[in-house]
Amino acid sequence: MTQISIRVEDDVKKRAEEACADIGLSLSAAINIYLKKLGREKRIPFEVSADPFYSEENMTRLRRSIAQMESTGGTVHEVNLND
Repeated sequence: MTQISIRVEDDVKKRAEEACADIGLSLSAAINIYLKKLGREKRIPFEVSADPFYSEENMTRLRRSIAQMESTGGTVHEVNLND
């Protein structure tokens, strides 16, 4: 056996421990399951993807739109969608 030391945010660890407890596993057991599956399948065992909003293509489009708006006298402001 070997020991792995990783850093995670406190709330991430707490939520993971709670989820593991709900299904009857320790966090260590869940991580071991993940690592075994990763080693066996040679892939991340769940989908990992980037948010397309932050793609370089979209960011370039947004910069052009902002520049065009500002050059024609428009203004840019942030909108809080949570309100």
